[in-house]
Amino acid sequence: MGPTRRIILCEMLYLSVFSTGAFAANTAHATVASASPYVLNVFTAASNLSNGVQVKSDEAIIEVRALSDDVLRVRVGLNGKMPEDASWAVSTEARQSSASVSAESNASTVGFRTGSLRVKIARKDLHLSITDLEGNVLQEDAPGWPVTFHDQNFRVYKTMPDDEHYFGLGDKMGALDRRGQSFIQWNTDAYKFQESTDPIYKSIPFFLTVHQGRSIGVLFDNTWCSSFDFGKQTSGIYSFGADGGALDYYVVYGPDPKRVLNRYAWLTGLPPLPPLWSFGFQQSRYSYETEKRLREIATKLRADKIPSDVLYLDIDFQQQNRPFTIDSQKFPNFAGMIHDLRQQHFRLVTITDLHIAHLPDSNYIPYTTGIAGDHFVKNPDGSVFVGTVWPGPSVFPEFTRQSTRDWWGQLYANFIAEGVSGFWNDMNEPSVFQTPTMTMPIETQHRIDEPGFSKRTANHLEIHNVYGMENSRATYEGLLKLSPNQRPFVLTRASYAGGQRYAATWTGDNSSTRNHLRLTVPMLLNLGLSGFGMSGADVGGFAGTPQPDLLTKWIELATFQPIDRDHTEKTSADQEPWVHGPEQESIRRRYIEERYRLLPYLYTAAEEMTRTGVPIVRPLFLEFPAATADGHPLDLDTPNQFLFGSDLLVAPFGFPDELDSYNVVLPPGDWFDYWTGKKVAGTLKIQPQLDVLPVYARAGSIIPMQPLTQSTDEIPQGPLTLRLYPGPNCSGSIYQDDGTTLNYKKGDYLRVNFSCEVTDSGLRIHVGVMEGNYHPWWKQYAVQVAGWDSDSARVLIDGKQDANVTSSVGANHMLTLSFPAGREVELQVNHKLR
Repeated sequence: MGPTRRIILCEMLYLSVFSTGAFAANTAHATVASASPYVLNVFTAASNLSNGVQVKSDEAIIEVRALSDDVLRVRVGLNGKMPEDASWAVSTEARQSSASVSAESNASTVGFRTGSLRVKIARKDLHLSITDLEGNVLQEDAPGWPVTFHDQNFRVYKTMPDDEHYFGLGDKMGALDRRGQSFIQWNTDAYKFQESTDPIYKSIPFFLTVHQGRSIGVLFDNTWCSSFDFGKQTSGIYSFGADGGALDYYVVYGPDPKRVLNRYAWLTGLPPLPPLWSFGFQQSRYSYETEKRLREIATKLRADKIPSDVLYLDIDFQQQNRPFTIDSQKFPNFAGMIHDLRQQHFRLVTITDLHIAHLPDSNYIPYTTGIAGDHFVKNPDGSVFVGTVWPGPSVFPEFTRQSTRDWWGQLYANFIAEGVSGFWNDMNEPSVFQTPTMTMPIETQHRIDEPGFSKRTANHLEIHNVYGMENSRATYEGLLKLSPNQRPFVLTRASYAGGQRYAATWTGDNSSTRNHLRLTVPMLLNLGLSGFGMSGADVGGFAGTPQPDLLTKWIELATFQPIDRDHTEKTSADQEPWVHGPEQESIRRRYIEERYRLLPYLYTAAEEMTRTGVPIVRPLFLEFPAATADGHPLDLDTPNQFLFGSDLLVAPFGFPDELDSYNVVLPPGDWFDYWTGKKVAGTLKIQPQLDVLPVYARAGSIIPMQPLTQSTDEIPQGPLTLRLYPGPNCSGSIYQDDGTTLNYKKGDYLRVNFSCEVTDSGLRIHVGVMEGNYHPWWKQYAVQVAGWDSDSARVLIDGKQDANVTSSVGANHMLTLSFPAGREVELQVNHKLR
């Protein structure tokens, strides 16, 4: 939620501080004109480093270092010294890593070679180029466009090939491909944002390039107001820069995009494994204002048999919107209510905005303890900064201090004791009402007292973009201290690169329009490519009331997204699944039920994300980087299609307000219609239907599924189903654990790998050993083989017939095999002629 009036500080800065001039025509944004530009294009000296090269340009220093064979760091220091080597995003371990290099210099260039990359800096003009060892250019400075400083403002310019494409930067608006667009990074409360709105809630200065089948990633680690331009201002050039701070960026080599994401995660961290219940259906609104109403929602969900796990409370459950309080008039039995909801198998997530009501002499514990510990942000004169937000006059924690984060984390103790399961950090851009910038004044002072940083004071321009991330960090770390073996669930609206270490996120205050339904897909895909694979968008739209069909289609789509939360604003109509009558409810229920059947597949994909950095929802090029002859991303030909995990392709209509048929372009190879089991390939023409969201399974995939449950608390009754789609490189896996604790880190988990091979006589199926110490809920396997071209089958298990193995062929040529679980087995499934 957010105020309707907003003025974007970065835009004001660019308009009021930056002016046009002779050099301004060559920049993506106007530049400071108060001083002559300082251009890095004069070679003065060079020296080899153990892991790179250092070049001097008069008093400036340029360093390119290899942190590993495939990760480079580029830094620039003015006035003969480097800036402080500290980062909110990149771990100290990664920054201090070093790879051995071979120096390579000649009469025209200086540089070095790693096991994967070659770096050259031209003596003539300091032109930097990075290639692979075969000479393919991965990134190079734009000719005639040197790195340029205007006072503290600076900009870097890179050549932009005609066939290069750009992805990432988090939940920015517009198409999936950033080419031809420009963006400002300044966390902004963007209530009712639209397709042209920029900036919005998060600043994640990382993007991934795809060029002729090769990928690199670029992390511009600068927390100040920054901007990116991908050829919008000047054809053939992309650029990035900031209002101040360090010129410090990383180049991450693939060559495939999955490898880029893996190395980006090495720099900025992996997301923690979320609790299983967070993947269930979540119901919310601003606000369920009374205990009675929340209980009614819970009862209705169970009565209508709509599988669900999570209920949310927005700010109205608090006393006068004050964080860490409870309105005892509206919620007279808060702890008892939570207990009763748990008996119904619901988890409760409550909002805790970061603004603390300014209430001297009132015994408001968050304020009195915060003042006593000197934990609030201050004005330049040393007084505590007070700004207006939902509780009225408010003060703001100094999350740049470890001691303040420790204090903040302890504020959750009472909620944890009462049984609250998760927490929602909203308004943490930070949003401040009744100021010209709708955030803290830029002169507000932040005291940095943080391991890895020099102890100092910084103004809000430097800290603004990391403030929300450090808020979610304080929450996450505090919950771990309060419940050391429980997985925290934190949902944050604002963040920065690396924020995935602490919180899941959502796309903010979207609108109940078909265009926003369409925009959901590229937003979530780019969030995933930016580290935030655990993300969602408010189902049905936050601002406004959705039309019946729109809510139905949105619930369908959210079935195949990491977070499935139905949420809406205060003035809108009811938006729960049962609104609009039984026909719409039936469709919505069916898709939510399918999500619960797919939980083993979804949870396995989530665990993969926590090891590799590969998100749950993925653009097609992530799994099919070589799908096109010229190496361009297949997604450019298939707007709004995406992968749910590695093996399920979801194909919503790119323009959901149109009734025309549309084409679905499948990646190379065979596919199966997920709903019918029919084999398909190539380009399909689809006629939109209200009750059908096209989904396809990759040939060669094995999808683990479970019997339907009404919540993740409920133990599935029946076999684990392995939906097998025969094809090349046939494989799959399942990961399981207790879903809530950290015991999996001690070996209390289960992993089973599956494979299959198409033979002349049928199939060979292998069920691997059960790895780990966790005991699964299933005692039986049910393998469903799609596209079986016989009316029966002969099955051998480990080469022998076994009375415990049964088989049958049902509708749509689906063969089902049932056999006991518990050990490694090999099945030979042979055709029997009709």
